[in-house]
Amino acid sequence: METQIKQSAWGARSVSFWITFILASGIIFIGLRFIMLPHVGAAGYGINFKNASDTAYGQIKGIRDIFTGIALLPLLFMRMRRAVAWVFSAAVIVPVADFLIVLTNNGAGDMEHLLIHGITALVMIVNSILLFKQNHKKPSIC
Repeated sequence: METQIKQSAWGARSVSFWITFILASGIIFIGLRFIMLPHVGAAGYGINFKNASDTAYGQIKGIRDIFTGIALLPLLFMRMRRAVAWVFSAAVIVPVADFLIVLTNNGAGDMEHLLIHGITALVMIVNSILLFKQNHKKPSIC
């Protein structure tokens, strides 16, 4: 029985590594923006605050975004591809839910924000497929 987690050769030479790194870093930035500038974060998300007490919800969202990004980084830097794949794939629920929240609150006319959340979800789905893809014959660029 093995007691240590195997690391793979997957790493900085793969596209999926960098997509994961960029998206994890991006969500940390978005979280920081929600904490430091909640109104700006809300406008970027697509749902503006209606009153001053709404900023607390922005800060709550911010800390959760920061956690999401930080949760991926150690797994990424330890080159734990399968763990990254599972966590990253589970995180796809976030932009999908964000898309639905914006659609429900703003309607189909808010294409700017719908596209931001929708394209993020699509990129994450494609990256999840790349993360799970295994090529046993030669080192993969995925």
